[in-house]
Amino acid sequence: MKILEAENLVAGYTDLNILNRVSLYVCQGEIVSIIGPNGAGKSTLMKTIFGLLKPRKGKIIFKGVDITGMKPNEIVKRGIGYVPQERNVFPSLTILENLEMGAFIREDNFKESLEEVYSIFPVLEVKKNHRVATLSGGERKMVAIGRALMLNPDLLLLDEPSSDLAPKLRDSVFDKILKINETGTSIMIVEQNARKALSISDRGYVLDMGKNRFEGKGKDLLKNEEVLKLYLGG
Repeated sequence: MKILEAENLVAGYTDLNILNRVSLYVCQGEIVSIIGPNGAGKSTLMKTIFGLLKPRKGKIIFKGVDITGMKPNEIVKRGIGYVPQERNVFPSLTILENLEMGAFIREDNFKESLEEVYSIFPVLEVKKNHRVATLSGGERKMVAIGRALMLNPDLLLLDEPSSDLAPKLRDSVFDKILKINETGTSIMIVEQNARKALSISDRGYVLDMGKNRFEGKGKDLLKNEEVLKLYLGG
């Protein structure tokens, strides 16, 4: 069952269109990767789905409801979480305070969600009273993702989750993404580490110049000679 559908999206900044009729979908329980060169429109796509950019054309359907043009706070309440590449934590607050901020719109007891986050990222419980400013880059990524999970999203949007991390930490982040997916959360990833992202994905899309260039199963895109040559370094 499709949980998210984006149809013929056109979006951009000022008078410049970055997305030019991009279409994609995510099914319940899937991991879907969006790859492509810099400037292809990957992050713009994420921002448009999450309501940070209003599409000029096209529509976005989430769980059967048209959410096109809705504001981010409304989209969060409907079950979409978003972790941007930058400015995704509050450095002056502790880990626990950051996670509590992630549950700001919840009126119920979020203890169960907090325990779920700790089960995925045990180091966050160990260091829960540490200020985020003192953490490593990998730990900050975990805080950012954990904060988005505090609202139990049906769909989690991750923008460059492995950026600026050492190789060992990148592998750890991808392992955590798989663990989150195993809980039933659908995930859409924008990622420069295309090989790794496709290797854990059910399906993938290649964007180029704001348009769909390729799409298919993750393992099939990894074997596609043109994708290998143009986007994966041969």
